[in-house]
Amino acid sequence: MIVRDRPSGIRLFFAVRGSILKRIWLTLLVNTLSAILVTILHGNFFALKITLTTIPFTLIGLPLAIFLGFRNSTAYDRYWEGRKLWGELVLRCRSLARQCQSFIQPSSAFSGQAPEVDAARQRMIYRGIGFVHALRLQLRDRKDYAELQRWAPEAEWARLASASSKHDALMLEIGRELGACQRQGWIDPCLAVSIDTTLSGMTAAAAACERIKGTPIPFSYTLLLHRTAYLYCFLLPFGLVDTIGFMTPFVVVIVAYTFFGLDALGDEIEEPFGLEANDLPLDTLCRAIEANLLESLGEPVLHPKMEPVNHCLT
Repeated sequence: MIVRDRPSGIRLFFAVRGSILKRIWLTLLVNTLSAILVTILHGNFFALKITLTTIPFTLIGLPLAIFLGFRNSTAYDRYWEGRKLWGELVLRCRSLARQCQSFIQPSSAFSGQAPEVDAARQRMIYRGIGFVHALRLQLRDRKDYAELQRWAPEAEWARLASASSKHDALMLEIGRELGACQRQGWIDPCLAVSIDTTLSGMTAAAAACERIKGTPIPFSYTLLLHRTAYLYCFLLPFGLVDTIGFMTPFVVVIVAYTFFGLDALGDEIEEPFGLEANDLPLDTLCRAIEANLLESLGEPVLHPKMEPVNHCLT
């Protein structure tokens, strides 16, 4: 995610980091060169004069802009929903740490159980940290789950390593630990329901993220917009050259930058969990959750707060 103040003045035109220009520069260059060629030849293709008026471009341009705007709005809704879901995970994880610390206590008849209770709390909170890291890795299609070993007891790691969904397996282990605490009398059943509600909220947020990840905008809709935008921008010089002459390439590059940029922007934010510069900073969110939960245990934070690198927060 790009984190920076909005550039002003002339710097606005030279901001590259986070700009969509890096995705479309080659197509934009080809389109501009073709517009220059059409301007030099004045719309002549060998002995054939290709004559187009501005009327068809006016008729097509407005619907194209509306459809591009609708698609970008849909893509941004997916992006913003993803951010809200990770905000929900931050809230639920903090609640899990607070509830474990407040509700899970040694029974009054066996005060010597305090070390065992502390260990149970730690295991549950550690698994909560592992849950968000496992979800991040799955959403980004990364297969190196070795970092999760830090957050799971050694006896559980063999089961987790073979699980198809690591975050779901960790959630099952938290549930088992909660049931064990209830059977030991370390938590009142009514209070156990509160923790279970928190766990269910974490699972629901993870499932919603998987829904966004696994359900892209229909390809046929995206393909139609791609084709229409390309045809419009590459045919536009033929409709302008007879009226504005040598200014044709300048107008074409502005229109093409807008349409190609909107098209590429929709592609970029449609998948909010990736590693592009404008995707959600899942690494930072996971580190923040990790720091909050470790502090709740009174343990040192393993990773310092992540800062933007060249305005980019991962």
